[in-house]
Amino acid sequence: MIEEKTICICGGGGLGSVIAGIAASGGYRVNILTRRPEKWGEEMTVIDPAGKIFVGKLNKVSDKAGDVIPESDIIFFCLPGTAFYDEFIKIKPYVADSAVVGSVFSSTGFFITGIDVLGEGARLFGFQRVPYISRLKDYGHSAYLLGYKKSLNIAYWNVSDASRYTMLFEDMLHTRIVGLNHPLEAMLTNSNPILHPARLYTLFKDFNPEHPFVAPPLFYEDWTDESSEILIACDNEFQSLVKSIGIKESVIPSLLEYYESTDACSLTRKIRSIVAFKGIYAPTKPVSGGMYVPDYDNRYFQEDIPLGLMLIKYMAQINHIPTPMIDMILRWYEGLAGKNLLSGSEIAESEDTAAIRCLNSRIIKKLISTFDV
Repeated sequence: MIEEKTICICGGGGLGSVIAGIAASGGYRVNILTRRPEKWGEEMTVIDPAGKIFVGKLNKVSDKAGDVIPESDIIFFCLPGTAFYDEFIKIKPYVADSAVVGSVFSSTGFFITGIDVLGEGARLFGFQRVPYISRLKDYGHSAYLLGYKKSLNIAYWNVSDASRYTMLFEDMLHTRIVGLNHPLEAMLTNSNPILHPARLYTLFKDFNPEHPFVAPPLFYEDWTDESSEILIACDNEFQSLVKSIGIKESVIPSLLEYYESTDACSLTRKIRSIVAFKGIYAPTKPVSGGMYVPDYDNRYFQEDIPLGLMLIKYMAQINHIPTPMIDMILRWYEGLAGKNLLSGSEIAESEDTAAIRCLNSRIIKKLISTFDV
């Protein structure tokens, strides 16, 4: 521990549990804000891929923001994007002026929602990609850290001492961290908001309820060349947006570069081979007869498409970038969800799009205007 800090983890899932255990084992005071405090023990145990065990004693666990937020120097959202707005409202009365509020990922509107609720003076941070691949073992007690990242990128808003926090997060998370120049560089990512929808589309576009799956498909190990082709096409549209804003490719590399691939076939082989992706099933749920159907309530459907992919589409529209492949996936999702998201090739003016809080043109244009090429 390089500084005495109190951290509050908002959310009790796998990633929040891993960060809580790792940070607490390193000497940081860790509070937990969760809907189910009664399920938590006094310690969190984390097991990494090498079998190393981290055990951290927790400071406070509560479902009341007033119990854990006022004393917290760093507030860490480990929540789906669908929960950002309500969580910001919940903590707003208790956030100290000196505190920083951040998220383990930024692609579903964290910075936009944070500025909207807390104001432009809020001190915010957000990672470009999640720090770890994780999974719960025993809720409130233990979790698996399935994969470390070689390095992480982080962006800040209104944090003048950003380099100090970057060093602190490196120490806390045991991972090299690179500070980005602007929130847009963390908000715009071609990981989950593109990767998951592209795969969901190819997995389920031809699904017939009369012919359910005999077993849940493996999301990554059964990856197909068709999934890779659609993913690459979506990423090409995404890269056009990134370039139009002026973000360097070194900050947000293409998916082919990120996965050290050259074409759809090599990308398929690479994704299938990633150890941390082993054993992850497509979002399905059991039905009668021991069969399986798509689980449209899963966060891949509820978050990565209507928040992540829609935010990319909205920003592409603002910057006059055509997105035919992204539009194809969104139209397919419209039919599944019964929502009105597109009108032709543009975002529809509808109750459904108005409910997506990160589609805030005022704040998005503010962020774009402050980006310094």
